[in-house]
Amino acid sequence: MVRFLVLALLSLAGVTQTSASPTQASEPPNPTEEQPPLGTGSLSFPWSHLRLPGYIVPLHYHLLLHPNLTMLSYSGTVRIELQVQNNTNWVVLHSKGLRITTATMLDQNLAHLSDKVLPVLHNPTHEQTAIFSPRVLSGGQKYFLFLEFGAELGEGFYGFYRSTYRTSSGETRNLASTHFEPTSARMAFPCFDEPSFKANYSVSIRRSRAHIALSNMPVEQTVVLDDGLMEDRFAVSVRMSSYLVAFIVCDFRSVSATTASGVKVSVYAAPEKWQHTHYALKAAVKLLEFYEKYFNIKYPLPKQDLVAIPDFQAGAMENWGLITFRETSLLYDPATSSGSDRVWVTMVIAHELAHQWFGNLVTMQWWNDIWLNEGFARYMEYISVNATYPKLRVEDYLVDTCFAAIGRDSLNSSRPISSAAESPTQIEEMFDTVSYNKGACVLHMLRHYLTDQVFQSGIVRYLRRYSYSNAHNQDLWDSLANTCSEEEFSSGEHCYSSRQAAKNANLYAGEHLDLTSMMNTWTLQTGVPLVTVTRQGSHLLLKQERFLRTAHPSDPAWPSLQQGFLWHIPLTYRTDTSTSIHRHLMTTLTDSVDVGEEVGWVKVNVDMAGYYLVHYDGSGWDDLIQLLKDNHTALTFMDRTHLIHNAFQLTTAGRLSLDKALDLIGYLRSESHTVPLLEGLGYLEAFYRIVERRDIPDVTQNLRTYILWYFRDVIDRQTWSDKGSVSERRLRSELLSLACHLGDLPCLKQAQRSFTHWLDSNSTLNLPADVAETVYSVGAQEDTGWASLLQTYTHSLSETHKHKILSALASSRDTNKLTRLLELGLEGEVIRTQDLDSLIAMVARNPRGHHLAWSYVQKYWSTLVDKFQLGSFSIRNIIIEQASQLRVTEVAMDNIQKNILWLQRNLGTLRSWLDQQID
Repeated sequence: MVRFLVLALLSLAGVTQTSASPTQASEPPNPTEEQPPLGTGSLSFPWSHLRLPGYIVPLHYHLLLHPNLTMLSYSGTVRIELQVQNNTNWVVLHSKGLRITTATMLDQNLAHLSDKVLPVLHNPTHEQTAIFSPRVLSGGQKYFLFLEFGAELGEGFYGFYRSTYRTSSGETRNLASTHFEPTSARMAFPCFDEPSFKANYSVSIRRSRAHIALSNMPVEQTVVLDDGLMEDRFAVSVRMSSYLVAFIVCDFRSVSATTASGVKVSVYAAPEKWQHTHYALKAAVKLLEFYEKYFNIKYPLPKQDLVAIPDFQAGAMENWGLITFRETSLLYDPATSSGSDRVWVTMVIAHELAHQWFGNLVTMQWWNDIWLNEGFARYMEYISVNATYPKLRVEDYLVDTCFAAIGRDSLNSSRPISSAAESPTQIEEMFDTVSYNKGACVLHMLRHYLTDQVFQSGIVRYLRRYSYSNAHNQDLWDSLANTCSEEEFSSGEHCYSSRQAAKNANLYAGEHLDLTSMMNTWTLQTGVPLVTVTRQGSHLLLKQERFLRTAHPSDPAWPSLQQGFLWHIPLTYRTDTSTSIHRHLMTTLTDSVDVGEEVGWVKVNVDMAGYYLVHYDGSGWDDLIQLLKDNHTALTFMDRTHLIHNAFQLTTAGRLSLDKALDLIGYLRSESHTVPLLEGLGYLEAFYRIVERRDIPDVTQNLRTYILWYFRDVIDRQTWSDKGSVSERRLRSELLSLACHLGDLPCLKQAQRSFTHWLDSNSTLNLPADVAETVYSVGAQEDTGWASLLQTYTHSLSETHKHKILSALASSRDTNKLTRLLELGLEGEVIRTQDLDSLIAMVARNPRGHHLAWSYVQKYWSTLVDKFQLGSFSIRNIIIEQASQLRVTEVAMDNIQKNILWLQRNLGTLRSWLDQQID
């Protein structure tokens, strides 16, 4: 099917079709000898594949750019040193939306190969350009391709694009910045835009005296030109992929510090936001020093810049030596930033700095393995921040990461971690929950299985072996199973020992470890396993299957949905007779372990270290419900959270009755830990929002009454302040937000009092950041409050503060106000385009805005795709029945089906259970 589609596109574009198979993709077209100049009309585009030919390799780019921030355009030249491996007349590379005005081929002595103007052909469908050389380029020789080009600065968020910011005096200023990952370097300059084509880059940028220029490397020389412009010439980069190249022209200010190893770290922001860069600088220095020690590899560049870009679609981008961020991901203002905001900023910085090794130093061979970049960076957030900022308790957030992964993976529309992706849209879609969150959780499981020391030494080996190169899944497994000593490693020998198998698996009763076979079941196979546990005398009987929330064993399609699925699961369990953690590697569909006759209860998947769900058959759930009622601290907070999550997931799948799951959280009044408390409360809130949106008044009212009654004590204990630990602040923020949404009178009165004080101060009062959004949301229900908030939003310079206000504005029950917000989002002036996807989600979350948001997306679908690119995170965030060619369409449809099934299976039970509780 895919092949027919590609061929159809090729014929539409007037591209010559070939029958070459993928294995022939590195073969050049037949070369011709010197011949008369040919008009492009008699030449056909020489290449029919999405991926570039492999017979020409870029070695070094000499790139000169001159952006004009008044005309919003730029011109440039690039001289690419090429290694030609087979005789050919053609150079095929990427370019998208560029005007290439001159193309010249030079030999290795920089002599012209032809005095004729070289023909330049374009294949817009594949975003490729081909340059024809009348003289054959000989295999084994080096050449230079020289191109002159120009383009407008982009209006979106990709390539070399324009961004703006407003000063406090109302002046709008322009800057130019880049975002290339995954396939947009080709929008800024002609290049070989695939991750395996690593090369060195020498970048020069022309600018006015009023601006500065930044790139991956430090400025080596600045030259004053005849017209008064400055030309900054940057040092030669290390070998890197094209998507990591970056350059910025702006008038920002910075703060700087130096790490213990001598790396200069700088944080840049718009001049009036400069004072909010200090926390990021401190965190970046601390985290960079941690990574150098943990990876035992020195950061290879002399500097590391972190820049807050006013218009930025993603959270951040790891360009080597020049990381770019959305302002909310880098700038921290203690006056307006909550405890959760601080955690977010720290985690994003940790993520991007981890990429300097995972992704930049070692890069996946192709985008099908993007999880090697993103899964590792996501997991290293937790390892690094836990070590450097233990008070942030980021391990509390790891459960959310894994639960989000399971949420996606338990739908039939999920995909394997390592999946095929060829077109730019398919590649863009790979940056999803599976690559990031499932990747991180599978690594977490692997680390616990191998032990911290083996895991760490294995990834150090992996990074050293593939430095400045590319890697596959298999290379990681080989490195983790390897027993190379440092001496063997430095001498370049590849050593692999089966002795390591027993060493790594000794905690699992000495079972043989075939790491590749084990990990292939987690990375090449879709889905998440469910292990059903049945007590039979002294034995635990174990059965594994694929967990699906949209299918049931009674469904006719069930056998086909389960066909061929098998995981190698590193099981762990704990019982009431011992504090020890027991381990067992389950490699078959059914299995058993001996736990002893005297055991009362068993908890499988200790501290949720494994990426699988557990169902307790027979009396198993009843035993655990009783345990939580009698002595919940017999289990760790992670185990308590895990039980709550698994029970409600099984309820959604129709495998456990809802009243059983609700009985499980009946102990929560005694719960003192934030994580299990919020997990249980989160499910009740989710049920409330479902019945509220579906307008089921009796259940909505009873559930509201039950939540406010049951959690009365913990709600009343919350203070309207920013005091306490990060965990306490998170609980306060989420609990008071829910209480006010449910119409709790004490909550509403306090919020209204605080909002009145804020209004009386002419919007200058800094509310406690943890409760500001709740206060604003209550105030936004009145016309005067909503208008004051919109005015404050318009003039505020803090994006973090504006996000809280926008959420409050979108909570209005007035559909005219919601329509106005959506209009402002489309205009892109008051509400930045980068925030439009979040705004649509906020309006859709509002029971009064659900249908409004859907109608808006339908009406402006093509405009939204133009702004954000098909397959982008923003488009996936919006939703998606409009884009039938996207994988996320299936995910959206699965989620709709899941919600319908939940109501069918559980609404009656919920109604009856609530009636009993209220009575």
